[in-house]
Amino acid sequence: MQQSILLAMCALAGLTFFVLLLVPILRFIAAARREVTANDFALGESDRVPDRVRLPNRNLANLLETPVLFYVLCLALIVADALTPMQVHLAWVYVGLRVLHSLVHVTFNYVPLRLVAFASSVVVLNAMWVLFAMKLLGV
Repeated sequence: MQQSILLAMCALAGLTFFVLLLVPILRFIAAARREVTANDFALGESDRVPDRVRLPNRNLANLLETPVLFYVLCLALIVADALTPMQVHLAWVYVGLRVLHSLVHVTFNYVPLRLVAFASSVVVLNAMWVLFAMKLLGV
């Protein structure tokens, strides 16, 4: 089970690194097309930066927010010897929802679907934390 939850962490980290790589690639393409200059990124992103270039950067920020709680929880489950098959299952559901969220975000960006994927991932992560707390409390 430990290997499976560690692989879920690796999968989410892989997604994060993929999006991290996408950010400069799209910025360089936009610069080569003369849609932006280096000054457009001096203080973040100017209004001149096309949405298709902005979205991966925003998605990267999303992948560095609530997923931190996922990484910490996965390690805590192992350290506290509280890992269960349900937690492993939920971990993979969480990762799948984050992949869906990222795919929607950086491609066609249909906000209602993106919201469902994001909100569902938060619900799953919250459930994982509640189950962990209950296990620690012996409930």
